[in-house]
Order: sequence, then C-alpha cells, then structure tokens
Amino acid sequence: MIQVVVAYDIADNKRRNKIAKCLEGYGIRVNYSVFECVLKPGSLKKMKASLNKLLDNDEDTIRIYHLCKDCIKKVDVFGDGINGFDFQACVFV
Repeated sequence: MIQVVVAYDIADNKRRNKIAKCLEGYGIRVNYSVFECVLKPGSLKKMKASLNKLLDNDEDTIRIYHLCKDCIKKVDVFGDGINGFDFQACVFV
C-alpha cells in the first residue's frame, strides 16, 4: 500500500468541487484542500490520471506527497482532526 497526502490549490470553484469529489473516492479529507490516501499502486496511477484530466495547468496546483511507513508514525495531529492514515478506520482502494 502507498500512503500519500494530496494538497491542492484550485482557482475555479466548479473545478475545485470536481477535484474534491474525485479525491473523496480515494481518501479521507483531513482539511479543506488536503486528503490523506492509502492506495494500491494501480489506484494511485488511476487517481493521478483522473486529477490530471480535471486540472487547469495554467491556474491550478495539485501536490502529491508520498510518505514512507516510518514517516506515517511521525504524523502529529493537533486538535479535533481525523487521521486518514489510521489503518483501522481506512477503506483501501
């Protein structure tokens, strides 16, 4: 399984909603424009292709940060935040 954090800055509201909807199928929203995802390699490839189709390369930015298993153990969450990397609470895609 691959653990990634997806963060985005999308200029257009309609595009932003489509990208958020797409990401809801792959991970857990942990902030307004941040998702934590636990994916199989094929699902990661499919997610990237789907996001790329929705993206306006001149206006938008999507960043995908890959996290190693040791890095996941070092994630600090302050406040009432959900942990998308809590494997007991995750649905694997």
